[in-house]
Amino acid sequence: MLKKKVAFYTMGCKLNYAETSTIARKFSNLYYQHVPFKSYADIYVINSCSVTRNAEIELKHIVRTVKNSKAFVVAIGCYAQLNPQEVSSIIGVDLVLGYEEKFKIIDYINREWFLKKKYYAKITSKKTYFPSFSVGDRTRSFLKIQDGCDYKCSYCIIPMSRGVSRSDSIENILKNIRFLFKKGVKEIVLTGINIGDYGKNVYGENRQLYTFFDLIQAIDQIQEKGRIRLSSIEPNLLKNECIEFLSKSKHFVPHFHIPLQSGSNDILVKMHRRYKLELYKEKIKKIRDLMPDAYIGSDIIVGFPGETHKHFLETYHFLKKLEISSLHIFTYSTRPNTKSSTIQENVSKKIQWKRNQILRVLSSKKYRFFCQKQIYTKKTVLFEKNHHNKEYLYGYTENYIRTKIYSYNSSIYENTLQDVLITKIDKDGIMIAEPIK
Repeated sequence: MLKKKVAFYTMGCKLNYAETSTIARKFSNLYYQHVPFKSYADIYVINSCSVTRNAEIELKHIVRTVKNSKAFVVAIGCYAQLNPQEVSSIIGVDLVLGYEEKFKIIDYINREWFLKKKYYAKITSKKTYFPSFSVGDRTRSFLKIQDGCDYKCSYCIIPMSRGVSRSDSIENILKNIRFLFKKGVKEIVLTGINIGDYGKNVYGENRQLYTFFDLIQAIDQIQEKGRIRLSSIEPNLLKNECIEFLSKSKHFVPHFHIPLQSGSNDILVKMHRRYKLELYKEKIKKIRDLMPDAYIGSDIIVGFPGETHKHFLETYHFLKKLEISSLHIFTYSTRPNTKSSTIQENVSKKIQWKRNQILRVLSSKKYRFFCQKQIYTKKTVLFEKNHHNKEYLYGYTENYIRTKIYSYNSSIYENTLQDVLITKIDKDGIMIAEPIK
């Protein structure tokens, strides 16, 4: 029997990667041959994003890159959930599946394959929960612990595409972690839309109420060896008891990503964020006091409607004094049906761009300063596979510093945790290290 070739492409967040991997495993190796997306395939599955308008535009570009013009192209993900009619109008897309439908993808493909016409499934509710994790050729796995969001940030469209906050059971999360560690995965990233809100609407038979603190305590008792990393967590949900526990953990690494979005309390109110700068500053200080070498990343949105030069300067000076390691900077993008889309005080694209560039420079300086403080310290690096016979082998330290060593005997180090001594930093901001024998 000739196997159909299937290829996958993921846009957006770590949660999308976890779900793409779970969906890919539905395509049994008995009937399908999994190939890279840039290869010639019979079926292409694209997991879309809708966080920004650029992400939606990118979907059209990705569809145009498929090698086989006669292939069956399936669009899934947040953009597909939010606007299936618009996605189905993209030339080359044959099938559009929403949040629940994408997990029944095989049924839809088998049914629609021979119709040879545009089709999008009727989009149903977003209240069910589908456990997901990524596994394969990556050295780390993304494990979904939570989905949806009950927050109503004025700029964010995600609650409309992902629905209310809901969680996997602790039992299922622990089972999946043990499975992944036994399978050889060395690092697991806990991911979701709002992981600090873990415990609401728990999936499965045991519907006991949990908290995020309950979850991390349970995870840390696992006997299998491996690292656990947190994805983004809201500052108001990162409780001091969690920070204190994580600072002494045997599994969790000293790495935090805590979105700020603006360094102006006035703009935070307009964004409908649930904290003020004072709380954010307190959380950073708490982490630094307990974990001086922890990596702390943050998200910032520039050019939010009504953001004046004064507001931007407040943001810049707040960030400059803050002991964080780097910034992810996003230029504000109007999303339909969000509250911020009704605010008339738009910031020009030129000013948005300038503010974006200023903060990028600040982020680069902060990251380099953070890295320089790590020189001549001992770290543990999870090394990745050397796919292209490169001179260096790359990986990340426990505190999320990109690090490289000369790739002699690289097969010994691939997908292993190795103690190294950080010796210097190169022009690209990558740390150079030597293995500790």
